[in-house]
Amino acid sequence: MNLASIPSPSTGVIELGPIPLRGYAFCIIIGVFVAVWIGNKRWVARGGKAGTVADIAVWAVPFGLVGGRLYHVITDYQLYFSDGQNWVDAFKIWEGGLGIWGAIALGAVGAWIGCRRRGIPLPAWADALAPGIAIAQAIGRWGNWFNQELYGKPTDLPWALEISEGPNRVAGTYHPTFLYESLWCIGVALLVIWADRRFKLGHGRAFALYVAAYCAGRGWIEYMRVDEAHHVLGLRLNVWTAIIVFALAVAYIVISAKLRPGREEIVEPEKDDAEAAKDAEKKDDAEAADADGDPLKKDGSDPLKKKDAAPEAADKS
Repeated sequence: MNLASIPSPSTGVIELGPIPLRGYAFCIIIGVFVAVWIGNKRWVARGGKAGTVADIAVWAVPFGLVGGRLYHVITDYQLYFSDGQNWVDAFKIWEGGLGIWGAIALGAVGAWIGCRRRGIPLPAWADALAPGIAIAQAIGRWGNWFNQELYGKPTDLPWALEISEGPNRVAGTYHPTFLYESLWCIGVALLVIWADRRFKLGHGRAFALYVAAYCAGRGWIEYMRVDEAHHVLGLRLNVWTAIIVFALAVAYIVISAKLRPGREEIVEPEKDDAEAAKDAEKKDDAEAADADGDPLKKDGSDPLKKKDAAPEAADKS
């Protein structure tokens, strides 16, 4: 019998009158706000404008939520489309189920759209946001605690997680893998901040470092989990995903450092400079139009004077 353990909440929902406040959704929302706040501070420190990170997040967050849910539903389709399951549950995102791999992939598409609209480089924006994403994940993992899900193998360690009897789970004490991943993500955020200051990472390398470091931890944490998952060659699917994405992130860091060393000097053009360039372009266009429509701009002569001079010449002859 454990003398010390981590209790699980009796419910993942707090009723505020007619409004249910779900712990999982609350953790996701708080994580998003914290990520944007950290990203904004880092973006401004890099020379960008306050508010740009939030403007692009308006595109990235919805795409990320859709991508995360799609990855979860596709890789765990048996939870929604097998016999006895209700496919409508696939849309109940508040009950848990977001795959970070899909969230990052499709969230990057949304961020790319936002960056294109603002005329700024996506890699620089991603570098600024990288530690914030890791902190957001650390906060979001506590949503799994509210839902009593994604725990590890049985254990009697002092920090074991108490799980109560429920659908698809057996009461007992288990490894709190949600806590392991939360702490790991905090460490990843600190690593990225330190490395960025120490080595002046740029052109997406800070973001790639975040991806590689997260995958390194996700691999061994995923291996400890006991929830149902697909296996390939004896390993859980997410373990293989972590290995492949880790290799790609490391390769990007190495290749990018050779092709584009250093850090971007300008991450966001000044608004005044952009407006001045537009004004100068309009002025040049106006001058060109005047030159085409006014003969005085071409040879300095007045066609009316030439017309009046012609009869005088005829009289003298």
